[in-house]
Amino acid sequence: MDKFRVIDLFAGCGGLSLGLYLAGWSGVFAIEKNPCAYATLCHNLIENKNHFNWPDWLPQQPLDILEVNKLYAEQLKSLRGTIDLVAGGPPCQGFSMAGRRVKDDIRNQLVFAYISFISMVMPKLLLFENVKGFTYAFDKKKNPNSIPYSTIVIEKLKGLGYDVCPQVIDFSQFGVPQRRKRFILVGILNGKKNAAGQFITRLWKNREQFFLENNLPKHPSIADAISDLLRSNGEVDTPDRKGFKSGIYGNPSNEYQVYMRKNVQGIIPQSHSFAHHCKEKVHCFEKLLAYYPIRNKRIDGKEREKWGIHQRGLTVLDAQSIAPTITNMPDDYLHYQEPRIMTVRECARIQSFPDWYEFKSKYTTGGQMRKIEVPRYSQVGNAIPPLFAQQAGLVLKEML
Repeated sequence: MDKFRVIDLFAGCGGLSLGLYLAGWSGVFAIEKNPCAYATLCHNLIENKNHFNWPDWLPQQPLDILEVNKLYAEQLKSLRGTIDLVAGGPPCQGFSMAGRRVKDDIRNQLVFAYISFISMVMPKLLLFENVKGFTYAFDKKKNPNSIPYSTIVIEKLKGLGYDVCPQVIDFSQFGVPQRRKRFILVGILNGKKNAAGQFITRLWKNREQFFLENNLPKHPSIADAISDLLRSNGEVDTPDRKGFKSGIYGNPSNEYQVYMRKNVQGIIPQSHSFAHHCKEKVHCFEKLLAYYPIRNKRIDGKEREKWGIHQRGLTVLDAQSIAPTITNMPDDYLHYQEPRIMTVRECARIQSFPDWYEFKSKYTTGGQMRKIEVPRYSQVGNAIPPLFAQQAGLVLKEML
């Protein structure tokens, strides 16, 4: 384990760290600013799995990369030659095509904090992840000379001596039951030209063997992922959410569900608490499930009004297809069979988090608090699918 040492930046609730842990990496430390997301990361990977050999000089708490770069520059430089991998990408909300895509979002500037961190630590390998929108320039029509942030990152890393291979990868090709395309960049310090390109080649080469060894399907559907979590299985009081009901496990019906339920005790899936819907909303959902002809396509505009949908848009999920990209908005998707939105656990299943991985903090939030809090739904929606991260981690070990 000590042979492969990784630092996770912008770690969130730990999707990337979890995948690397399962691939046999040893964490040094993780940087995550938000206390809600950090609580989940800490509970699962720091306290329960001892994944990190945290250095004495760095507080074991939520950390801001800007502060870490400023206060611990000398300690970071002293790590040179000892870190095999720095993984993670800055927050993506400002770049996301699913959101409002804000050029002046202050979080966009964290890209430069990332570059600064790399310049101090100089790891042997990099794994950088961000949304597909990271590869598009802002205001291209108004300013033809504007360039995407991805180009800036690539040029800066090349300047530091890294051979880099940027690629947009669809995680559904690697066993995740979700159409989720992300910008992935791998870098090798002092690597020969195009050496980083072997990451993609090996990822595809190892895919079949990974599925075989873990008894996993290549393309699980939404139903494959969550059909054992139906409300019709029965209900109990939610253990950590007063006044709400949780579902109980049904029998697993396929290999994906068996894999997700390994090492889990009891009959209540963690974070499987059902939302409270008013009668009007339940009636709207029932009507959509019975009569709306199209699945996995967002209902918005006048069509939304016609069906009595009051929110900005809604997608009725298709049981036999893979899911659209799971977002941090719980109301975006209607369950394929029951008149309700999905639970945190169901979203986590579609993101490939195993059921033993417990989410902490509030379930949801709203209003101005959305700028501050990262509740469970958001933690899941913002994460890198651990199933992809694990496969990436195995390939990166091979490359070392």
